[in-house]
Amino acid sequence: MENADQQVLTQLAEWVDQGQMAWLCTVVKTWGSSPRPIGSLLCCNADGHVAGSLSGGCVEEDLIERLQQGKLATERPELLIYGSTQEEVEKFQLPCGGQLHVVIEPMTDQRHLGALQHIVARLAKRECVERTLDIASGEMTVEDKDRFAHLMFTGDFDNTSNAGKTLVQTYGPRYQLFLIGAGQVPMYLAEMAQRLDYHVIVCDPRPEMIEQWPVEGVQLINSYPDDAIREQANDSFSIVIALTHDPRIDDMGLMEALKSDAFFVGAMGSTRTSAKRRERLKMLDLTDEQIARLHGPVGLPIGSKTPAEIAIAILAQLTALRSAKIDEATAADFRPRVAVA
Repeated sequence: MENADQQVLTQLAEWVDQGQMAWLCTVVKTWGSSPRPIGSLLCCNADGHVAGSLSGGCVEEDLIERLQQGKLATERPELLIYGSTQEEVEKFQLPCGGQLHVVIEPMTDQRHLGALQHIVARLAKRECVERTLDIASGEMTVEDKDRFAHLMFTGDFDNTSNAGKTLVQTYGPRYQLFLIGAGQVPMYLAEMAQRLDYHVIVCDPRPEMIEQWPVEGVQLINSYPDDAIREQANDSFSIVIALTHDPRIDDMGLMEALKSDAFFVGAMGSTRTSAKRRERLKMLDLTDEQIARLHGPVGLPIGSKTPAEIAIAILAQLTALRSAKIDEATAADFRPRVAVA
């Protein structure tokens, strides 16, 4: 299952391989209320075929028309600003006076093909790769990376010259989702999370559970989770969620995760089960501050009952926290209505 960046770059590589004229467009800055975040990608070819999105439809038609007419980025990259005037805001229906700053990069020949194919291969293995583009010359380089980093654009946006302007973008999974347990809820979570660009690890000490795991593209670990979390899921890009309902498995993993720098630590269960879990964690020499980091019950209160619904509730909570739509204190008070004991 490909994520959005992978779909765009795979299509772009195919066009370049076929000798078609194509462009890669990247949102490098937004101002006000913008429809799509920084780093969003779109590619199009000379026939007007498109993959990806920059604005949800606001500017794409104008951009494609200008590219086909040879008015933009015919030989070298260009920086284009949408919404710099009130007339443009109204014309392109950008919300709340928003602006989009877009780097448009021509792929004029197959000199880019090797780099694109390398990026696509890394994404297929759910590994990160960094691409650096010199806006003035159009030269680009790629370098393998271990971890995702946010897009960086250097140079003066208001200066019409491209000199000194550089785009550095990392493609690959943004966050790592470490799931304790290989049951039904983790299956749904893993499948949906990969679509949302998570690198998913499933850890379960029960060999029969690992052997029957059906979701592809997931890193499987057949062991107790404490050592695995200590080695692989202890940084601010890691999310750890306990899902087995077996304290002998869940609690050992939570003990390590709550002491780590993990971005989020959660556990599935009812309010009563979660209260008992916190009492057990106190006996494992965790501080009150560490235990307070635990999101349990995990997920937003959307009335979820089935495994798929519970997975949606969990991913909704993670999405809200990552986009700063809710804060940690508010999230800690959410109590999903899940039919689990």
